[in-house]
Amino acid sequence: MDPQGNAIGGGARIDGPSVQARDVHGGIHLHTSPAPPPARPPVPRQLLPVSAHFTDRKRDLAALDELAAAAPLIVVSGPAGVGKTALVSRWLRGTAGGEGGGDRFPDGHLYADLRGHSPDGPAPPTEVLGQFLRALGVGQVPAELAEQTALWRSVTAGLRLAVMLDNAYTAAQARPLLPGGEGSLAVVTSRARLTGLRTDGAVFHQLGLLDREAAVELLTRGIGRERFERDEAAAGKVAELCGGLPLAVCLASARLASRPRQPVRAMADALARDQTRLAVLTIEGETAVQSALDGSYAVLDEEAARLYRRLGLLPMPVFDTCLAAAACAVPPEEADRALDALVEANLLEDIGPDTFRFHDLVRLHARERATADESERTREETLRRVVDWHLATATEAQRRLTPAQLVMDRDHVPPGLPVPFEDDAGALAWLDAHRTGLMAAARCAAEHGWDGRAWQLVDAMLPLFLRLRPYDLWIEAHELGLSAARRAGHPAAERQMLNSGAIGLRGAGRTADAISWYERSLAAARAAGDARDEGQALHGLGGCWRDAGRPREAVRHLEAAIEVWERCGYPRGAALARIILGEIALDAASAAGSDAGSDAGPDAGPDDASGAARAVRYFERAQAGLLAVGDPYDAARAQAFLGYAHALAGAYETGQAELSRAERTFAAAGAVQWQARALELSGRAAQAHADAETARRRYEASLALYTAAGARDVDRLRQRLDGLGQAGDTP
Repeated sequence: MDPQGNAIGGGARIDGPSVQARDVHGGIHLHTSPAPPPARPPVPRQLLPVSAHFTDRKRDLAALDELAAAAPLIVVSGPAGVGKTALVSRWLRGTAGGEGGGDRFPDGHLYADLRGHSPDGPAPPTEVLGQFLRALGVGQVPAELAEQTALWRSVTAGLRLAVMLDNAYTAAQARPLLPGGEGSLAVVTSRARLTGLRTDGAVFHQLGLLDREAAVELLTRGIGRERFERDEAAAGKVAELCGGLPLAVCLASARLASRPRQPVRAMADALARDQTRLAVLTIEGETAVQSALDGSYAVLDEEAARLYRRLGLLPMPVFDTCLAAAACAVPPEEADRALDALVEANLLEDIGPDTFRFHDLVRLHARERATADESERTREETLRRVVDWHLATATEAQRRLTPAQLVMDRDHVPPGLPVPFEDDAGALAWLDAHRTGLMAAARCAAEHGWDGRAWQLVDAMLPLFLRLRPYDLWIEAHELGLSAARRAGHPAAERQMLNSGAIGLRGAGRTADAISWYERSLAAARAAGDARDEGQALHGLGGCWRDAGRPREAVRHLEAAIEVWERCGYPRGAALARIILGEIALDAASAAGSDAGSDAGPDAGPDDASGAARAVRYFERAQAGLLAVGDPYDAARAQAFLGYAHALAGAYETGQAELSRAERTFAAAGAVQWQARALELSGRAAQAHADAETARRRYEASLALYTAAGARDVDRLRQRLDGLGQAGDTP
């Protein structure tokens, strides 16, 4: 090397990097040592750890096992805080061999939080693909999504990977992240149902809430067994008020754990106050449940968000499309789209055909949003529209089911929505399905001072009460309706509530209370000069005195009712009174097997041979009168008794034929209680005729219907069945 000219010559050998400033000549050779190959990244094991408090979910874990055998893509959805991430993490660790045994996915376990409801917005697929590709050793990741997706599928085509895509926002966000090839498994969790991934071969699992036992166990793990055992009742109440939502239970247990001296009862009492329940579920200042629901709400479109708020205002536990349309004053088609969006977001549960409900904590959140985002006027108008929809629809059902009965005037504003039934059976089914909502609407009306709507709702529910006999609801509704009618200053409505409420009291076995209500109605009707209501009260008193074992007093009141009603031109009432007179004649015939004597009543003739024969005359006249005024349902009641009376009077085949026709009428009308009653009367007729086999079949069929309806008659039917074949039994 020339120190003057910086020249290299001769046989110089240079190893490693060098800098040449001037001339190079001669046989110069350059040698570089090969760089060591880059170290291969470790096989990724990114699945989240499983909380030590993970509880239950055995059925869900088994369901995921079955789904994994059917498809390489599983979507697990459910509301915020239900435990989707914990469940899938726990299951994937077991499935992937992370808890011992061989690894089904030896090429790696990848995890990404797609931040579906983050305040900063969901993670873009390019961000996640970059993470995944680098984890698998790809040094240069393309910038464009299309190139990343193609490379991702190429790299994973021959691999066996477990990929968990947590908290996805949409199907479009998750789709580019699905691995290629058939040896991998991808599991996507989301608050939305992501039904769009069905075209990618996905199978779906909806994660539900914890049952009470599992929720209590989760709480116990957080607060300790000793503290739980000190106040098991309060701990159970805390778990119950968390509504089976694991996030809420964990927050409650964490808060209790941070306050070791606080009684569990204090937490239960705080949670019991609905308006503060979400605020109570905090830890270290973080309102996790509130934040989770805020995130789900924030991404709703305006239609769905409005419906969410409006439904949160309502006192009804379940909703359907027409109710949603009434709440928002929109057509059913628009409401249906918004309901679908709420179901897809797992903010509303789809629990049956056109039937939806909120989780308790979600309902509280929706109500809070309504209070914050809707004006007081809008909130009141929403409730009024919903009350009016219930009243209008129930009134249509009442007119259809009891066309011969006078429907009192209504105050509601017609909602302009279609009637959701087409026939009598559909009308009764609607009343039955909406009984809780109707009662909630009546309470809401009373609380807001809409007293006319309150008693009118009770009046419109009468066909439900008469045909299905839910006595507790019947009595509660009429106590509310009676108070509302008084406040409204409507004497006719007050008498209506007294009369129809007394029917329920009598049916529930509260005869003394029923007599009191009827006597008050009778005095009010006479003071008002209302002959029709006077006859109604006399008729009711006649039935009550019959129940009290005072047939003479009963006949006296019933005769007076017939006289009043015939004088004022109400033949339907007179026919109904004759049904009870016929029953009194049957009572006498069954008890004595002979003439009913002085209790026979005005339709009895001097040539009657027995109480049963007189009963036949009463029931024939009652049936004809009811058919003449267009009341086929009550005519079928008369027909059922007529059949039984014929059988007791010696015309057994004729009687059974009448009973069969009546039973079919009740079945077609959906009147389960009276269908069961007709079958019971048929069994009694068969038993009286010594036809034990027919009696058994009829009693068993009747018992099945009474049992399904939760009727009080079950014990009586069981006694009849037990008594078949025993000597000396009477029907």
